[in-house]
Amino acid sequence: SADGGRNLNLDSIPMGLPMSDPTAWTTAMNNLGMAPMGMTGQPLLPDFDPALGMMTGIPPINPMMPGLGIVPPPIPPDMPAVKEIIHCKSCTLFPPNPHLPPPATRERPPGCKTVFVGGLPENGTEQIIMEVFEQCGEVIAIRKSKKNFCHIRFAEEFMVDKALYLSGYRIRLGSSTDKKDTGRLHVDFAQARDDLYEWECKQRMLAREERHRRRLEEERFRPPSPPPVVHYSDHECSVVAEKLKDDTKFLEAIQTLLTWIERGEVNRRTANNFYSMIQSANSHVRRLVNEKAAHEKEMEEAKEKFKLALSGILVQFEQIVAVYHSASKQKAWDHFTKAQRKNISVWCKQAEEIRNIHNDELMGIRREEEMEMSDEEIEDPAEMKETEESALVSQVEALKEENDSLRWQLDAYRNEVELLKQEQGKASRDEDTTKEQQMKLLQQALQGMQKHLLKVQEEYKKREAELEKVREDKLKIETLLENLKEQESSTSRVCACSQEKECPVEKTLSNSPVKSEREVLLVGKFFESSFEVGYIWLFCLPFDYCRSKICTAEVEVLMTRLQNTFRQELSGVGASLEKRWKFCGFDGLKMT
Repeated sequence: SADGGRNLNLDSIPMGLPMSDPTAWTTAMNNLGMAPMGMTGQPLLPDFDPALGMMTGIPPINPMMPGLGIVPPPIPPDMPAVKEIIHCKSCTLFPPNPHLPPPATRERPPGCKTVFVGGLPENGTEQIIMEVFEQCGEVIAIRKSKKNFCHIRFAEEFMVDKALYLSGYRIRLGSSTDKKDTGRLHVDFAQARDDLYEWECKQRMLAREERHRRRLEEERFRPPSPPPVVHYSDHECSVVAEKLKDDTKFLEAIQTLLTWIERGEVNRRTANNFYSMIQSANSHVRRLVNEKAAHEKEMEEAKEKFKLALSGILVQFEQIVAVYHSASKQKAWDHFTKAQRKNISVWCKQAEEIRNIHNDELMGIRREEEMEMSDEEIEDPAEMKETEESALVSQVEALKEENDSLRWQLDAYRNEVELLKQEQGKASRDEDTTKEQQMKLLQQALQGMQKHLLKVQEEYKKREAELEKVREDKLKIETLLENLKEQESSTSRVCACSQEKECPVEKTLSNSPVKSEREVLLVGKFFESSFEVGYIWLFCLPFDYCRSKICTAEVEVLMTRLQNTFRQELSGVGASLEKRWKFCGFDGLKMT
């Protein structure tokens, strides 16, 4: 099949067949710009290297581009490619019409070494295909389909471009004109897994080589690492101490000493050794100061030489400028030509500019010297004092050097004592921190309690104000109740007299608190409602018997009369004050 033919894993030996007309093949390859090959696959040009896949004069492409092989340079559009007839042993290839457009090809796969060849004659064999395409290079495998196409895999990528040159040629087997012995070749790129795998391997190899090359460059330009510092020992300490005394090896020894101190090699046993090395390092201070003074002296001498040379240069510039000015006077100026006058004026301006620049520089140097002299005059009294005290200082330094060793020992003991104090202080600090935390918690709790007490006091004051209002309302209600009782007593008497006249049955009830049948009915209804609800509302009676005939004053008079049966309760504050009547006839029974 066509798809299966694109993945080739076959190996075949190229056949070395003679070519009937080798010059025609050579001419065709030269027209395309390729290296012509012999019948056996050997190059005809001595400067062609098939292992590299390139010819002299052809620049290589970027290896990261698709296809690692070397592709020949494109033919200029102005120069038409002249294709000629190619004669082989078993067939003949006729070139296409040069006026027709070139045959279309697919995009070149990366690392392509396989081509698809279509339009083969029906009677074509692998031997004929090998005879035609082995001229392009070494053929590794041919896979021919039952139909009129095949796949050919070459050894190198540049051979694929030579094979594409044959696309469009008409092929004829021998001298036969039969349709089965003729065909038109169509050569195109083919995608094979083996080609892609080899290309990826080459890419990885190139990437490894590039990484290796970069690593070598980085290592070459990397600064050398400093030599390792030896570990401390008594022998090395003595060696470093000797090096510290030598001016040429002082820098190396002082670095070693610094590294040891930073590593923490100083302890009670080695403190004296380190102190002696530090003392020898301190002895180099005087040497460095003397070197600095010598360099400063050399710099002053150089300044003096420069100042003298600069003043001499300025004198010569002044003379040159004076010559220019004297030449520009009328006595001599009239005898010069116009070009000479112009040159003299230009030279005069240049000399004046250079003289001014050097003069400013010399003046700046003199100003600096004056400033330094003024500073030295200011510092002279102090220097005199220093010279007087130098003798005393030298004596004091000798005593200091003797006492330094004792001071270092005292410092070591002090450090040990401080460490012990710190260890003891940590425990006390931990206890102090716990106490402080407890105190903070207690303070926070007290603050919270104080805030809570303030809130409670405010609520207490509000409640007292509300209670005072309730007491005032209660006094008003009591006065109203007393007035109502007096009115009800008078009305009850009138009602009792009228009921005695109308109803003789009610006479038997004169001795009881209930004076009439109407009150008996009210009390009965109140008993029923009290067992159901528990409270008797003044303005919402639980029956409809005499709702339109009963007034509130009559009900309240009856309740106040029956004190052992009904009890009045007040609820709410201010405007929400409510009066409730509760049945309490069974309270006495419960108590007993």
